[in-house]
Amino acid sequence: MRIISINTNGIRSAAKKGLFDWLKTVDADYVCIQETKAQIEDLAGDDTFAPAGYFAHFRSAVKKGYAGVAIYSKQEPDAVLDTLGEAEFDDEGRYLELRHGNLSVVSLYLPSGSSGPERQASKDRFLAFFLPKLREWKASGRDYVICGDWNIAHTRIDIKNWRSNQKNSGFLPHERAWLDVLFGEAGFVDGFRSLHPEMEGEAYSWWSNRGNAYANNVGWRIDYQIVTPALAAKITAAHIYKGVKFSDHAPVVIDYAN
Repeated sequence: MRIISINTNGIRSAAKKGLFDWLKTVDADYVCIQETKAQIEDLAGDDTFAPAGYFAHFRSAVKKGYAGVAIYSKQEPDAVLDTLGEAEFDDEGRYLELRHGNLSVVSLYLPSGSSGPERQASKDRFLAFFLPKLREWKASGRDYVICGDWNIAHTRIDIKNWRSNQKNSGFLPHERAWLDVLFGEAGFVDGFRSLHPEMEGEAYSWWSNRGNAYANNVGWRIDYQIVTPALAAKITAAHIYKGVKFSDHAPVVIDYAN
């Protein structure tokens, strides 16, 4: 089973850069997309966004051109969930879950706090709200793959300039501590790190559009597939794809034994 996660920073923009042409070549079972920046009606009638062999599900933000998540799956899901139960986040289109038997595949887009204190406050509210939800998911006994742009670099090896970013959103001490809890007491596993515990530069998944960050690989690893332990044990391969630049994020590709 191959699962791909990517923040497209606009699904239509990524499509123009070849995202769906690439997807035809990689045989993914699930493709989880964040920041679609599109309403379903915006994509209607364009076969690009309805690739053959896939079921497509979207959760858009109420605000047009903002946030939004999607999942493409080879199998028709048994159930589709798209609300967490908190209007602030549901209205922003930040969560979509497909269920197949005991497997849940989630596309998740955490708020970014980089634009100012108001957005950081929203991000902090999300973290406080979401951790109990994650504990519930873990206790359910279901197998979870939570794909997404988590907007937090966990440790020093997940960010190029860690010293100068310690007071910036995405690498704040309390954000990183939240991931410590998630990967510790809460019992979830960072899928990529389970296979590549010490990889640095090749693990980055996001680069600022400022300066020459991408060319110089001044990146952050903020895109994850976070999984329950039984699925972590089935991971056979994991990489960040950088052959084509579809957005300011790169796809996270992880293979799981069936």
